[in-house]
Amino acid sequence: MRTTLLTIAFFVIGFAAFSQIKNNKKMETIVLVHGAWSDASAWSAVAPVLKAKGFEVIEVNLPGHGKDNTSFATITLQSYVDAVKQAIGHRNNVVLVGHSMGGVVISQVAEEIPGQIKELVYLAAFLPRNGESLLSLSQQDADSHIGKYLQIDQAHGSANLAQDGIIDVFAADAPPAVADQLVADFKADPLAPFATPVALTDANFGGVKKVYIHTLNDHAVSYTLQQAMVKNGHVEREYAIPTSHAPFISMPGVLAAIILQEASGK
Repeated sequence: MRTTLLTIAFFVIGFAAFSQIKNNKKMETIVLVHGAWSDASAWSAVAPVLKAKGFEVIEVNLPGHGKDNTSFATITLQSYVDAVKQAIGHRNNVVLVGHSMGGVVISQVAEEIPGQIKELVYLAAFLPRNGESLLSLSQQDADSHIGKYLQIDQAHGSANLAQDGIIDVFAADAPPAVADQLVADFKADPLAPFATPVALTDANFGGVKKVYIHTLNDHAVSYTLQQAMVKNGHVEREYAIPTSHAPFISMPGVLAAIILQEASGK
């Protein structure tokens, strides 16, 4: 019921509340962490809206993603965590947003620098408990479509998706031109971070506020798995958007309004 009410609220009054958020030089930093088979450009329709409201916004590009050509042989989950920590630097009161695989990354970041994180926002993201990995969580997801298209290359330590499954898995509701570009830019991901379990404690990770944004029509991290992870994840507040796995493509304005709502403390 709580999720339903918040969903309705954002479709009815979301943009009104969004327009009332004022610029404030003391506003927190928002750090955006993309997911697997993606890069920092995923936030291109969301980040400018957040910046326009006075927030400092950092879009992290994880090693081996986008135009970064770091060898997959050297990339680990800790590589991702270190990249986010480096982006945060000495900042405090950080609102840390993770999409999909980024949920695993931000969880470990919060474990290592809990005092700098105001809040974790999981967007259709993996929300692990201590000892869990993206792989162990995804193996519980019977409703995900990823398994039908997954291509593993053990020799090169990479994971990819068959081209005909990219839109189905990630952005079935994307406009055709955007969908075509998504397929054209798609590249493999390193395998090692998928299988690495997180090491989380109640004292550190457990003490950081958590919010979850569900994607109701998700074929990558199914809504069923999202609900199960939230049930076990001590989440303080939930939202739901009726989109595919990539709401930053299909409903960037609504997504931005939710992030702003959380970041502004409204």
